[in-house]
Amino acid sequence: MSSSAMPDVPAPLTNLQFKYTKIFINNEWHSSVSGKKFPVFNPATEEKLCEVEEGDKEDVDKAVKAARQAFQIGSPWRTMDASERGRLLNKLADLIERDRLLLATMEAMNGGKLFSNAYLMDLGGCIKTLRYCAGWADKIQGRTIPMDGNFFTYTRSEPVGVCGQIIPWNFPLLMFLWKIGPALSCGNTVVVKPAEQTPLTALHMGSLIKEVCLLNQNVCMISGILTDSRKTSSGVGKLIKEAAGKSNLKRVSLELGGKSPCIVFADADLDNAVEFAHQGVFYHQGQCCIAASRLFVEESIYDEFVRRSVERAKKYVLGNPLTPGVSQGPQIDKEQYEKILDLIESGKKEGAKLECGGGPWGNKGYFIQPTVFSDVTDDMRIAKEEIFGPVQQIMKFKSLDDVIKRANNTFYGLAAGIFTNDIDKAITVSSALQSGTVWVNCYSVVSAQCPFGGFKMSGNGRELGEYGFHEYTEVKTVTIKISQKNS
Repeated sequence: MSSSAMPDVPAPLTNLQFKYTKIFINNEWHSSVSGKKFPVFNPATEEKLCEVEEGDKEDVDKAVKAARQAFQIGSPWRTMDASERGRLLNKLADLIERDRLLLATMEAMNGGKLFSNAYLMDLGGCIKTLRYCAGWADKIQGRTIPMDGNFFTYTRSEPVGVCGQIIPWNFPLLMFLWKIGPALSCGNTVVVKPAEQTPLTALHMGSLIKEVCLLNQNVCMISGILTDSRKTSSGVGKLIKEAAGKSNLKRVSLELGGKSPCIVFADADLDNAVEFAHQGVFYHQGQCCIAASRLFVEESIYDEFVRRSVERAKKYVLGNPLTPGVSQGPQIDKEQYEKILDLIESGKKEGAKLECGGGPWGNKGYFIQPTVFSDVTDDMRIAKEEIFGPVQQIMKFKSLDDVIKRANNTFYGLAAGIFTNDIDKAITVSSALQSGTVWVNCYSVVSAQCPFGGFKMSGNGRELGEYGFHEYTEVKTVTIKISQKNS
């Protein structure tokens, strides 16, 4: 759904003050051990919003020590009723609802996200996710097992302990709740590292966590550059798994990048397919890991699909995402902006047909024109590399077998879309695609009840749904010798 079709939303706040810029440990705010700070910018204006304390190894050690202390056997957190954990998480959701306008304004200013999308989609998703996780808190159950012999055997699902959680910059608040919600619901403690580009809403959450009294040390937050931001998400994921292997073989769950195929068959509802494919790649300036960034369109409808897609892309109004009527904001920072422009230039040089856009926009801020390429081939950089920008590349296919092979010919496997009115074709193709999520006649439909994650280099493990809680528990088998078993 386009932002113009959304229900009315309130006006964003003006003269917003950023009160929380320090490191959050032991339910208190701390300066960094080194005394260093780093600037946080508004990508629409390039103006500095504030400075945030920069965490380093010493700060991480303090946070981990506090989180371990909170997880000790006999601690208030470990002895708390599971239902009480759920009550506290619901109370935190209440506070997010209370501060919804403030958080949405902050998300738009810090991340360049359209205010209407931040208010309706991101904050709405945060509240629903946290309430969903709260409901699971007293439903994490074990099983009894009919073991051979005179034994009584049962399993326990126990929390894994201290969880280190790294938050991306494209959905900073929503991903924060995706991480801490299931972790705390299962009884773990967490040390959170918000993205250095977008730490402000996560830090505000520290004040809400303190207000809830979510027991002193359960959530610690450290902003700073603890990972190599110059690498892709898959590159950072490799570094994290390598570090885990070299240290103590800690469990790692990763949701990484994508180059997701979206396949439009000739029998599809064309209006529906054009709009969903468009939103699938242009939503939040293309800065989505699930972006429908490899669009395959059947040959007989290709020219008409391209024409309609270009017409749709040309409707955008670029500008400050806090301004009413604006439908596209800036990219997150200069580094991403330059990377996207470089990939657009590669498309031009490698022979793709530039249908619209193709360059920067405006004199201030990291804005890029909505760009559509046709006549794209699978070997072009724009067809292989994750662009993370407002760039749609449309490729042509002739047969079902051909498009399945081409769709799967990637290192990634996060998501996919299929548009067809043939149910047999929809089931056949969705089964064949190597993707963690497949949408049929829709795209980017994500809900707290549904597991989310990727195949191949798009990651390991799942978030959300019942499957998401498995990442945060260890299964323990307990076997007791008894005198006689009765069935």
